[in-house]
Amino acid sequence: MKIGVLVKQVPDTETKIKVLDDGSGIDENGVKFIVSPYDEFAIEEALKTKEANAGSEVTVASLGPSRCVESIRTALAMGCDKAIHIDDEGSGPDSYVTAKALAKVIGDQGFDVVFCGKQAIDDDMGQVPQLVAEFLAWPQVMILENLEISEGKAKATRRVSGGAKEVYELTLPAIFGCDKGLNTPRYASLPGIMKAKSKPVETLKISDLKGDANNKLEYSNFRMPPEKAPGKVLSGEVGDQVKELVRLLREEAKVL
Repeated sequence: MKIGVLVKQVPDTETKIKVLDDGSGIDENGVKFIVSPYDEFAIEEALKTKEANAGSEVTVASLGPSRCVESIRTALAMGCDKAIHIDDEGSGPDSYVTAKALAKVIGDQGFDVVFCGKQAIDDDMGQVPQLVAEFLAWPQVMILENLEISEGKAKATRRVSGGAKEVYELTLPAIFGCDKGLNTPRYASLPGIMKAKSKPVETLKISDLKGDANNKLEYSNFRMPPEKAPGKVLSGEVGDQVKELVRLLREEAKVL
């Protein structure tokens, strides 16, 4: 079985973000980048699927600048066999163009199943997996809670609002979006880290993969959230405090 896993490199949630002076984006100087946490569940599920199907191979693919190779090596250290880095060539692709390029790679590789995170934690759009599935005409199940694969077929359980669940039976190839609770991602062992250095990483260019697709979305005017206004402390008798609070809620906060 040929297994693919899509990985996105994102800023660490503990990194302090700074906006460029011209508002065109974030200042990446000093920013620590990591594998998007939901993608770690995708890597683990891909490796579990490999272990359950003898002779399988896991290929990790990531689109972005050259620094993405660091995150690719993390996936390789966890146990993936080889990797594909799609150089974005500084083009800043949106979800549409990203999905076009990834769909081309997935189709060319002939994967039987592809895993990804349910969304990336930087833009939180959750669009790329569904777009890839649409371009490939593949079935897809997001927010995966359980997966069983046997003889080219899959039974996937996903969570929906209200604590309910949906169960899908589908024929591979298919794309699955992974979420917290699906599994526990393994740590990269020291031998795994050493082996990852010699595992093959193929580099492709987005311009050779996206066809005539162009961005449908452009970002501008990045700004930091406004500073939170200081709180107010009411004093005096309880009755007076209540009256003042009601007045503030009505006249200043305008919520009454």
